[in-house]
Amino acid sequence: MNRLHLHLLSDSTGETLENIAKAALAQYDDVETLRHFWPMVRSEAHLERILQEIAQNPGLVLFTLVNADIRRTLEARCRAMGLPAVAPLDGVNAALSGLLGQAAKARPGRQHILDAAYFARVDAIQFTIAHDDGLNWENWEEAEIVLAGVSRSSKTPTSIYLANRGYKVANIPIVVESPPPDKLFALKNPMVVGLTTSADRLIQVRRNRLLSLNQAPETPYVDQEAVSREVAFARRMFADNGWPVIDVTRRSIEETAAAVITLYQERGK
Repeated sequence: MNRLHLHLLSDSTGETLENIAKAALAQYDDVETLRHFWPMVRSEAHLERILQEIAQNPGLVLFTLVNADIRRTLEARCRAMGLPAVAPLDGVNAALSGLLGQAAKARPGRQHILDAAYFARVDAIQFTIAHDDGLNWENWEEAEIVLAGVSRSSKTPTSIYLANRGYKVANIPIVVESPPPDKLFALKNPMVVGLTTSADRLIQVRRNRLLSLNQAPETPYVDQEAVSREVAFARRMFADNGWPVIDVTRRSIEETAAAVITLYQERGK
C-alpha cells in the first residue's frame, strides 16, 4: 500500500481544499493518506512553523492562499525541498478573470460571508431538523421538498444534506400499519419524492442497525417477506400519486441528494 503525506494549507476554513482532496483521492486504490490540515494560515510566522512540519513529513502540498507574499514563500520553499505545491483554484480563477474581465478580490473566506443566503441556509437546517421523521406535518406546505420512504431508506441524512444546500426538507416514514396523514396527498407547494431500495439491501442495513443497538437481529423488522411487502406498499403509493422515485440501493447520500436537486430544478422550469 502506498503511503502519502498530504498537506492542506488554507487562509480560511480549508473546507474547499478538503473536498478537492477527497474527490481526487477517491480515484486511487490502496493509498494510506496521512492528512496534515493547516487552516487560517495568514502570517509568515505561522507558515514557517508549518514548513518545518512539511520538511519532516514530505509529500503533496495543496493550498488556497490569497496573500501573494505568503504564497511565494510557500512555493519557493517547496521547490527547494523538491515537493509539489498545487493551488487547485488557480485554473478556475484564471478562466473566470478572463471571461469576466476583472481580477479576483484576493480576500480569504469570501464564500463564508454572513449574507442572506447564509441565513437562509441556517433557516433551512432548522426547519429540516424540526420536520424529521414525520414531525410537525401540519406545516409541511412550507417545505420545498418532502422525502417519503420506508424505514432506513436514508431519508434523514439526505434531508440534512439538502438542508445544508439551502433546501427546506421534511421527511415521512412509510409504514404499512400506520399510513401517513392525508396532508401528504394534498400538498401543493413541496415536491414529494419517494425513496426506495431493494429489500435485500434494506434488510442488511436494518440488521446492522439492530446489532449496533444490541437488539435481537431476527425480528419482523428484518423478515424477508415483511420487508418485501413494505417496499412494495411504498412503491405502489409513489406510483398512485405520481411522485418521482429515486432508488437509493447503490447511491451515496450525496448522489441521492444530487438526484433530488435535479428533479427539483427541472420542476421549476
